[in-house]
Amino acid sequence: QVQLAESGGGLVQAGGSLLLSCAASGRTPSPYKMGWFRQPPGKEREFVAHITWSGGSTYYADSVKGRFTISRDNAKNTVYLQMNSLKPEDTARYYCAVAHTSYKYDYWGQGTQVTVSS
Repeated sequence: QVQLAESGGGLVQAGGSLLLSCAASGRTPSPYKMGWFRQPPGKEREFVAHITWSGGSTYYADSVKGRFTISRDNAKNTVYLQMNSLKPEDTARYYCAVAHTSYKYDYWGQGTQVTVSS
């Protein structure tokens, strides 16, 4: 099965930047896409961005469009999330996930905490 390990979270001031990484390991076919999700305190988990593994097509939630950039390294089975112009409302636990079909995420990481101070 697939294991996902996020890293790069931490505490940053509003307006700052942070780079998250997620490395996938395990015995599995190449993914269809990998995505980033986040869960603010007391709220439901929400979609942030995804990238298809073959073509590199990206899609972003409106709340992060223009500020966040998702990318991937196919050889390393790693997905990144570059976060710029961070806002306090970006504070959340961030999770990466992998999907082997176009409609379902199969595996999830344990998450990494991002805290943005005002």
